[in-house]
Amino acid sequence: MLYKSGYVVGRYVSLEKKIQLTKPEYYNALSVSSQGWHEDKNDDTQFIIYLLGTILAAYRDFEQRVNLVSNKMSAKEMVIRAVTNQIGKFTKTDIMELCPEIGSSSVEASLKQLCEEKIIEKRGGGRSTYYVRS
Repeated sequence: MLYKSGYVVGRYVSLEKKIQLTKPEYYNALSVSSQGWHEDKNDDTQFIIYLLGTILAAYRDFEQRVNLVSNKMSAKEMVIRAVTNQIGKFTKTDIMELCPEIGSSSVEASLKQLCEEKIIEKRGGGRSTYYVRS
């Protein structure tokens, strides 16, 4: 429905992932909006507010990605900007999603340099590797 209505952000940012990351809020909005449904007295407002907030967050992510691409930076500069916008832990995959124009090996090399420079810290190993800002 969103694509048909002109909301194409879902092609570039995963709305499903955004919902997955905010599951408690999603289910709360769904629950509140469903109260009184059997009596035809429910109010969809909370769910609509949640969904619009999710779409807005996706557009903000998309805007950050466009800004990264439009400023002609080196791979390391793009990764630094992406890392700066992260809160809490993040993975290489998270950074790759924010920097789709650079390859996996460039992201890995940049993350390694940032670890060596003590800008970020690498934690875990293998598939469970994640990073945090120092």
